[in-house]
Amino acid sequence: MLASGTRSPSFVRWLVVGFGFLGLALAFSARATIGLVMPVWAQELGWSRSFVSSAAAAALLVMATVAPFAGRFIDRQGARRTLAIGLVLVGLGCAAVSATSDAIVFLIAYSGLSAVGFGVVATHVVSTAIARLFDRNKGLATGIATSGATGGQFLIVPLVAAVLAMASWRWSFLAMGLGCLVLVPLLWWTLAQKGGDGAGDAAGRPAATSLQADVAAMLRRPAFHSLFWSFLICGYTTAGVIETHLLPYASFCGFALVPSAAAYGTLSAVNLLGMIGAGWLTDRMNRVVLLGSIYVLRGLTFLLLMNVGTDYEQLVLFAVLFGAVDYATIPVTASLVASHLGLRVMGLAMGLISAGHSIGAAAGAFLGGYLFDLSAHYDWVWASSVLLAVAAGGIVFVLRNEPRQVAV
Repeated sequence: MLASGTRSPSFVRWLVVGFGFLGLALAFSARATIGLVMPVWAQELGWSRSFVSSAAAAALLVMATVAPFAGRFIDRQGARRTLAIGLVLVGLGCAAVSATSDAIVFLIAYSGLSAVGFGVVATHVVSTAIARLFDRNKGLATGIATSGATGGQFLIVPLVAAVLAMASWRWSFLAMGLGCLVLVPLLWWTLAQKGGDGAGDAAGRPAATSLQADVAAMLRRPAFHSLFWSFLICGYTTAGVIETHLLPYASFCGFALVPSAAAYGTLSAVNLLGMIGAGWLTDRMNRVVLLGSIYVLRGLTFLLLMNVGTDYEQLVLFAVLFGAVDYATIPVTASLVASHLGLRVMGLAMGLISAGHSIGAAAGAFLGGYLFDLSAHYDWVWASSVLLAVAAGGIVFVLRNEPRQVAV
C-alpha cells in the first residue's frame, strides 16, 4: 500500500482504472472473436471445431502458466511495464493471425504469442493495481476497471460480426492488433505520473520473501484453496464454455451471425453492469454471501440455455440473466484475496487463482468442441456447467467474510 505521503493524485488513480478497462476490452475481445469466426474458418480454411477449440484451450493453458509470473511482475514492477508488455504481445499476435491461413502459424501466433499477452493483460493484474491505489471505493474501482473484460465486447464483437458479414475476418484481427499497439505509448506516458503504476512500495525492490516461500505460505491458507477451486470452476463456466462456444451454439440453433453477435453483445453489456454492481456491493455487504450467490445463480441460468431451441427471445433472455452473474465474481474475489491473503502478495495470489481460472476455461473450451463432435449437441456441456457452478457456490460458502488472521 502506498504511504499517505506518496498517494497518487485522484485523477491519476482513475486514469489507471480507465487504462485497465481499455486494455482488458481489447484483449478479451480478441479472445471472444475466435468463437465468432469458428464457423467461418471451418468453411474457408477447413479447420474443424475440435482444432479451433484445442487452439483456444492451448491458449488458456499458456495463460495459466503466465498468470502467476505476471502477478509477481506487477508486485515488483507495477502496472505500466506489465500492461505495456502484454499489449505489445497481444497486438503482434493478432496481426500475425490476420495475415495467415496456415494452421501451424495460427497456433504459434494465437496460442503462443497472443496467449502470453492475454495472461499479462488480465483481470488479476488490473485488480492488483487498483487494490494498491485505492483505500475508499476499492470494490467499485475494481469493478469498473475489470469490467473492460466484457464491456469492450459490447461494441467490438458486434462490429467484428459486421465486418465478417461485409468483408473478411482478417480485418477484424488486424484492427484489434493495431488498437493494442496504439494504446501502449498512451498508457506508458500517462502511467509515468507519480504513483500511477499501482505498484505500491514494492515496485523496483527485492521481494521480502522468495517466490517459493510466498507460494508455500498461500498453499497453507484454507482461504486460498476456497478461492482457487471456485475460480477454476468459474473459468469452466465462463471463458471455457460460454466465451468459446455460445456463438457456435447459437449458429447450431439456426440463428444468423449478426443476431447471434447481438445477443452476445447484450450479454457483454449486462456483464459490464453486473461487474460494476458487484464491485459496489463488495464495499457494502457480506462478500462470501455475495460471491456464493453469484455462482449458484449462474448455474441456474444454464438450465435456460439448454432449452433455447429456435427461440431467439429465450437466447436473449439467457444473455441478460447470465450477463448479470458472469464476470461479477472478479471484484468480489479480488477483495477477498486482498483481505485474506494480503496486498503484498496480491499479484502473485491473484495470478495463481487466475491460473486456475484458465485451467478450468481450457477444460470447458476443449470439452465443448470434443463433446459436440462426439454427440452433435451441447447438452452435456451445459448440464455439467449447472452442477459445477452450484458446487463452486458451496465451496465459497465455507469461507469467513473476515479472516481470522490479518493478511499482510
